[in-house]
Amino acid sequence: MEMRTLGTNGPKVSAIGLGCMGMSFSYGPPKDKAEMTAVLRHAVDAGITFFDTAEVYGPFINEDLVGEALAPFRGQLTIATKFGFDLSPGRDPRTSPGVDSRPARIRAAVEGSLQRLRIDTIDLLYQHRVDPNVPIEDVAGTVKELIAEGKVKYFGLSEAGANTIRRADAVQKVTALQSEYSLWWRRIEDEVLPTLEELGIGLVPYSPLGRGYLTGTITAETTFETGDFRAALPRFTPEAMRTNRDLIAQIAAIGTRHGATPAQVALAWVLAQRPWIVPIPGTTKSARVAENVAAAALRLTGEEIAALGAAGAAVSGPRYPEKLEAMTGR
Repeated sequence: MEMRTLGTNGPKVSAIGLGCMGMSFSYGPPKDKAEMTAVLRHAVDAGITFFDTAEVYGPFINEDLVGEALAPFRGQLTIATKFGFDLSPGRDPRTSPGVDSRPARIRAAVEGSLQRLRIDTIDLLYQHRVDPNVPIEDVAGTVKELIAEGKVKYFGLSEAGANTIRRADAVQKVTALQSEYSLWWRRIEDEVLPTLEELGIGLVPYSPLGRGYLTGTITAETTFETGDFRAALPRFTPEAMRTNRDLIAQIAAIGTRHGATPAQVALAWVLAQRPWIVPIPGTTKSARVAENVAAAALRLTGEEIAALGAAGAAVSGPRYPEKLEAMTGR
């Protein structure tokens, strides 16, 4: 598979990574551990070298799954994880999310992640969400210390605004920003993408397939199982899904032209935006891993990229409920 470098100082990773959250969190009950282990190892066989997890996924059980499943490949892969949510006893991050990036909490999170992931050093450590109560300079400074101690290799941010990115980067070089980015969510193009380009920071888009919507397999008639957080998202109401079907039609038409699936077209569009973008589509099926990996070889024409961009610009509706959206872009 094509390899890409995250930022000017970061690791070289597969052009398509794997987001592991859905194996344990947010998309219904946790999936069977043995089955997910097989999917993760199939991803390695397919050429994926970049895996994404977080302590909040579960909480904790996704890191444990990833650590155990990928232990035989230690040293051959780049594994990213995240700190920053309040995981104090009795608090459920799914129903009552809160942030906590105090230096002591960061250090405790890192120790836990190292143990669960069965590694000596975290390849890429993100702040999961910006904590308005802790100066970003303190966060970056703590990670800088952890890098000096050999517990972390690279520092990243998630869903941070341009000003926060600049302030953090001035203290400790930011290697990558993880943010939602796809044909149906492009807000970062205005200020964040230019900032990343200027500072030499890579972009790791999560939900590059619009949480499954861009694959064309979800319609206004789709129902979600208990525990699937899409049921609470504004863009997954039947009305919103009907309104945004024009984008799906455009993706499908271009896919037919190339003999590609809608998922492959949507991923190819993301990959075409910048050479330092590495999307991390999530899946719980080996067949989807293979499908996503093949997207790295799909080359869209300039006209197709423009047509998709125009169709994506017409998508309507907020992506998150107001409370969750307020935690992004800080």
